[in-house]
Amino acid sequence: MKYELEDDYIELFKLLKVLDLVDSGAQAKILVGDGYVKRNGEFELRKRAKIRSGDTIEIADVIIEVV
Repeated sequence: MKYELEDDYIELFKLLKVLDLVDSGAQAKILVGDGYVKRNGEFELRKRAKIRSGDTIEIADVIIEVV
């Protein structure tokens, strides 16, 4: 799936929420904090990591390309 940025970046937990991959921001923060999310092939544990154009996010079998 692709996500088109409207600003310079989006925080990781907000991206998961906007794409309806989680029911709440709190759930997104838990998934990130527990190590279920990869950014550019490496585990990302920072809930507020700034996701920018060119990043790839993986959560379970969902791959998000940020453009």
